Amino acid sequence: MINMDNNDFKPSTGTRLKSFFVQCQRVWQILRKPTNEEFKSIAKISALGILAIGILGFLIGDIITIFA
Repeated sequence: MINMDNNDFKPSTGTRLKSFFVQCQRVWQILRKPTNEEFKSIAKISALGILAIGILGFLIGDIITIFA
């Protein structure tokens, strides 16, 4: 007997690709250029995050060097 459960249904690659492009189109329609203030804020936060990760990596490397 063949089990025709709906949970086993997998959409075709073409259907999944079309769905992906529809979702991309929705996002593209909502996009807007950030204001100068928003851009500066995002840049500052990103720079602080990169700096924090760099300092953490340096400290871990230093600690490993001291105890090795």
